[in-house]
Amino acid sequence: MKRRQFLTLTAAASFAPWAAQATADYSPGLVTKALDKGETVFLDFKASWCSTCAAQERVINALKAENPAYESSITFIDVDWDLHRKSKLTKSLRIPRRSTLVVLKGDQELGRIVAGTSKSDIKALMDTALTAATT
Repeated sequence: MKRRQFLTLTAAASFAPWAAQATADYSPGLVTKALDKGETVFLDFKASWCSTCAAQERVINALKAENPAYESSITFIDVDWDLHRKSKLTKSLRIPRRSTLVVLKGDQELGRIVAGTSKSDIKALMDTALTAATT
């Protein structure tokens, strides 16, 4: 490999982690702002101490790694259950507990999973979000 190719590939590889849309931490108004811009939003209501949440996160990350279109087309927002369990967002969506995943587009809820960790179920929810984001 020539030096120039090596340097170009190295630079591209070091930039790649920032090229994808990162998961945002929830703050009041963030979801409304994203929906108003026409984005498809994937909400993950989670707690750091929750083993079900950790299992969901592992599946979500694996699916993102398998299909980069998820990360580039969907707005992922983590909602810290310990901080926001009584927030307007949580109440308005009637979120029953941590480990709840919800997909929103416009003023519609497209799907949700409560305490599920099945790769096929989470993939189906993410595919719903991806379809909504690309149409």
